[in-house]
Amino acid sequence: PILTLEEKDRLDKALTEAFRKFHIPHNEIATATTKAYAENKAFKADIHQKGEEALAYIKAHNIHGIVLAGRPYHVDPEINHGLPNIVTHQGMAVLTEDSIAHLSEPERPLRVRDQWAFHTRLYAAATVVAKHDELDMIQLTSFGCGLDAVTTDQVAEILERHNKIYTNIKIDEGDNLGAARIRIRSLKVTLDEQKEQNIKKEPYTPYQPPQRASFTEEMKSKHTLLAPQMSPIHFQFLSPALAACGYKLEVIPEVTADAMEEGLRHVHNDACYPCILTTGQMINALKSGRYDLNNVSLLMTQTGGQCRATNYVSFIRKALADANMEHIPVIALSAQGLESNPGFKWTPKMLKHALMALNYGDLLMNVLYRTRPYEAVPGSANALHDKWVPRIKRTLRSGSVRRYKKDMFDIVRDFDNLPLTNEKKPRVGLVGEILVKFSPDANNHIVELIEKEGGEANMPALIDFFLYSAYNSQYKALNLKGSKKGYYMGKLIVSVLELTRRSMRKALEQSKRFDPPAHIEELAKKASNIVSVGNQAGEGWFLTGEMIELIESGVPNIVCMQPFACLPNHITGRGALKELSRQFPDANVVAVDYDPGASESNQLNRIKLMMSVAKKKLQ
Repeated sequence: PILTLEEKDRLDKALTEAFRKFHIPHNEIATATTKAYAENKAFKADIHQKGEEALAYIKAHNIHGIVLAGRPYHVDPEINHGLPNIVTHQGMAVLTEDSIAHLSEPERPLRVRDQWAFHTRLYAAATVVAKHDELDMIQLTSFGCGLDAVTTDQVAEILERHNKIYTNIKIDEGDNLGAARIRIRSLKVTLDEQKEQNIKKEPYTPYQPPQRASFTEEMKSKHTLLAPQMSPIHFQFLSPALAACGYKLEVIPEVTADAMEEGLRHVHNDACYPCILTTGQMINALKSGRYDLNNVSLLMTQTGGQCRATNYVSFIRKALADANMEHIPVIALSAQGLESNPGFKWTPKMLKHALMALNYGDLLMNVLYRTRPYEAVPGSANALHDKWVPRIKRTLRSGSVRRYKKDMFDIVRDFDNLPLTNEKKPRVGLVGEILVKFSPDANNHIVELIEKEGGEANMPALIDFFLYSAYNSQYKALNLKGSKKGYYMGKLIVSVLELTRRSMRKALEQSKRFDPPAHIEELAKKASNIVSVGNQAGEGWFLTGEMIELIESGVPNIVCMQPFACLPNHITGRGALKELSRQFPDANVVAVDYDPGASESNQLNRIKLMMSVAKKKLQ
């Protein structure tokens, strides 16, 4: 019943379309929506009034109140299993977070990215609890609701810095609440002991956060920029690309078992696999002794989307604080400009070099994966790749566009002339969440596995993900509440990205072995036959579009990879498979989850079964 402005606008459009469908006059639409908003406003005011009355009652009767904070569905008795009654049986009052959240603004700045209306309400309620001695909070979460990995840590920080007891209870389908009862009783005993001992709590004082470590102009010439590994074939070219712009970038070469353990140690374990991997890599590298901790900074990209990954930087900063290294700057790179650092600024030169580097990676990945399974001389494809790497790095250091264009044609020519056998192998497309898809350490070296099993791996281009993000701005402007500025900016970015790979596209079109990448508009059109292009969280519709493009390009076998509990990708990846199979009966698609605790043998068996089916179909 409580609507955000964005929800209100969506409801406006939905109601208008519904009424138009049934030929209801516009004045009746206006009357109905006005009434609905008036009732909503009155309902909201009633909730606030009841919260204030409950707070006054708690104070007047010298009892304790528990704010049961959860997602809206946790109000349902069938979901919370009567937990509010357990609290009241202990002689404590129960309030919901939305009944008191209006009494305070959240303590800012928050460590995490505050991007959801519900989260804002949650942090505001935690701040209210911090201000009132007679209140404490229990936060309800449910298994697999990944964004709670962000909120639980932040709520705990707000409460604990004001000496409040933070309690988190997971509520799932099991109705055995023995553990929950024990925790609530323990909380009541602790509160009673504090009351009996007349422990005086410090009066509430506004939180004064430490100043964020910023990357300054002076650091540019001294600091090593440390970045996590995602795609070795692409990221090997980022260091020379940024060196040409005056930065010393070092990409962590691989994800080790120690890095994984560091990630699990410092990151909430309900966070997604990529968050754990990236944070673990950085903390493990800093602890290795290879770097001067006074002359190193961390570099991390931020999508800014509706995903846990938007909080990469907040996870990293928390880990740095836990490891007593909060003095190390974290540079957050995002198209939205979420943060700024005086010593690191995007320039046309830097953008040109970075895009050249990623396009080189896309081209090498394309031609290498297409030829390596069929090479007549074992090792010749990798040898040709290794021959080109130093030449590409020289071009990136110089920034020569003429040499860059020539390299594109020369690389394709060299791989076109590489001696190959005439055998046929099943072609296997690899799609999924961006880090799990491209990182060999995250996907247990799936490209090598496919080739070892007698197949050919096909990985769509990395640049396509940036095109997808830019295209989304155009769609939102035309179909949702997007801005004209966003529309034209998205259109400009798509044009610039396509311009940088125009020579690569031409070289691939003229080749005898390779296919050029699809245009993003084509992918969106294909995806819209199965999912709405409005699905833009995570890889969104792009994931479905990639699968359709692969199938129509002669790659009917696909491995769809996602981190466990990555809800957007499970919807537009795994969730699209039934309709995908209906529209493309010959498609052979398997979904595989990757996680620190996932069974590698289970992943292996699923992929081998898919390969077995692919070989039979090929025969």
